[in-house]
Amino acid sequence: MKEIVIFAGTTEGRKLSEYLTEKRLRHTICVATDYGELVLDAHPLVRIEKGRMDREQMVEFFKKRDLLGIVDATHPYAVEVTGNIKAAADRCNLPYLRLRREAIAANGYRDVHCVENHEICAGELEKIPGNILLTTGSKNLEVYARSETLKKRLYVRVLPGMESIALCEKHGIFGKQIIAMQGPFSQELNEALIRQFQITCLVTKNSGEAGGYEEKLGAARKEKIPVFVVGNSKEDEGESFYEVCREISAWYGIETVCEKTWKIFLAGTGMGDERTMTAEVRAAIAEADILLGAERMIEKYSAKIEKKPYYSAAQIIPYLNELQQNEKGAAVHNIVVLFSGDSGFYSGAKTMYRELRKEIEEGRLRAKLNVLPGISSVSYLAAILGESYQDAAIFSIHGKTNWESQLLDMIEFNERTYLLVSGMEDVNRVGELLMRENMEHCRVCVGYQLSYPEQAVKELSAMECCQVKWQGLYTLLIRNDKARLRWLTHGLADGEFLREKVPMTKEEVREISICKLHLHENAVVYDIGSGTGSIAVETARLSASVQVYAIEQKPQAADLIKKNTKKFGTRNVKVIEGTAPMCMKELPMPTHAFIGGSGGNLRQILNTLYQYNPHLRVVINAVSVETFVEIKEMLLEFPTKEEELLQIQVNRSGKVGNYHMMQAENPIWICAFTWKEA
Repeated sequence: MKEIVIFAGTTEGRKLSEYLTEKRLRHTICVATDYGELVLDAHPLVRIEKGRMDREQMVEFFKKRDLLGIVDATHPYAVEVTGNIKAAADRCNLPYLRLRREAIAANGYRDVHCVENHEICAGELEKIPGNILLTTGSKNLEVYARSETLKKRLYVRVLPGMESIALCEKHGIFGKQIIAMQGPFSQELNEALIRQFQITCLVTKNSGEAGGYEEKLGAARKEKIPVFVVGNSKEDEGESFYEVCREISAWYGIETVCEKTWKIFLAGTGMGDERTMTAEVRAAIAEADILLGAERMIEKYSAKIEKKPYYSAAQIIPYLNELQQNEKGAAVHNIVVLFSGDSGFYSGAKTMYRELRKEIEEGRLRAKLNVLPGISSVSYLAAILGESYQDAAIFSIHGKTNWESQLLDMIEFNERTYLLVSGMEDVNRVGELLMRENMEHCRVCVGYQLSYPEQAVKELSAMECCQVKWQGLYTLLIRNDKARLRWLTHGLADGEFLREKVPMTKEEVREISICKLHLHENAVVYDIGSGTGSIAVETARLSASVQVYAIEQKPQAADLIKKNTKKFGTRNVKVIEGTAPMCMKELPMPTHAFIGGSGGNLRQILNTLYQYNPHLRVVINAVSVETFVEIKEMLLEFPTKEEELLQIQVNRSGKVGNYHMMQAENPIWICAFTWKEA
């Protein structure tokens, strides 16, 4: 059966073999080294020939086989090998294809220096102090190793094959100076190597996308070190991957669709006006074969192939999967998805990146992702007002519910709060909220249709915010000249709480109990047997992200908790009137629970809590010996990974005439533990 021969010295050659194997097409791959054979997957349709051949040996090799043609996928810098392959194919009257590796420009990085050959590069490196990361392989290592002073500063990244390592050692490169790794290498890995070995200069070839050239430049730019690019900077000659696949299909007399790797850009367009768009995003749009995004965002731009008003992963992923399977997809290089504002600031780009990355990692999509930033409305509004925003609170209520308590907390403790909203209705709700919470002293700077011709920036009162009537895009700055300093610890005095005749966890006991809860951001806390709500209030005051459920069965106490939460402005406390655990069924899963009173239902409460969350952190207070013994016995029934049992005795001074006498409070047992799943 007729076949083709691929001389594979690059990633493209290996990909071409994988493509032919998928199409059930027999072929032979010629590699020069043991490692070249090692990285290829064995397959019944693929024969691997290992070893270097000169021109005459290639001619003899071709004559012994029934061939359709020859594909040269060797490295762009292997000029002599390419010349031999082409000459041998001509002598045997065989069709010859050169599989081109696409070169990548320096992408605007100015500290890139192109040198004609390795000798010149070595001379330039002599003038530069510090360690050098050499990523040009082992073949030309001899040039750099001639100088003893230069050789000591080299860190050489080569293929993890015996031949490469032997060449390093032959030229005096040993141990930690050898980085034997198989690519592809991410920009993050390149950055890590630069930092690990204190690299001050990187040497590479313009090896194109498959050779990781772009990732090397990106790492060098990030770490602020120069790059030397060795060899001719012109683009490799030959045919593209798709063109080669099309020609091979013609040799075999079949129809085929080429699979290729796309570049997908998730681009922030800024404020909507093209003047606020970065040059990088404008360039990506100009080069877009496919343009995707909300209709209002893509309507004024054109694409080389087509544009679609798709902006969600549910729309875009099926479209891309289908596109990659048809003829149109073969002509695609660049796909740009547009997002408003900044792609890294309250943007849908985050979800899109995650979903596309999953498609790529699981092999359903052949693409490389790039994220491009834009100018956010917050930075734009701050610039108009002459304000900074690095020390302000920033929040978004766009598309959210149950945001009021968190926003009020930000406003209460920050002089400036920048706020992203969904539209006019949200501006009205913010005004209503400020009036309801007696915060009319706050002034609201309203940015309307920022960067558009109808742009307007006004300062409004809370009442005026309620009366806004214009539909459109809004960004707000809320100023509070009466912002309070946030307490950094809990520690309210007992006398601060409204108490009446309801039992209360005393101040010192309260502080130790809260410490033992080991709270964190976004905690969900059950305060069971809440009494006056002192634990609930102190816990809620630590962070607006903490949600507390104060559970109390006595109506008088439940009313008192509501009064105390209102007094201290703890809007993140919700009072649940009822008997635990029966009243807990509709509550979200807790991360922490404090039990100050159980109403005789301690066992049932603990069983229910364990079912809700077998990793829960629990703190229980006990006054009587019987309750403490009951707790100790029940701990044996539940698996715990942390357990603390302590008793505290507080004595307070009281004045008797001219004297201060110590008066003992009741001793309290505190039991704290964290469950682990059985």
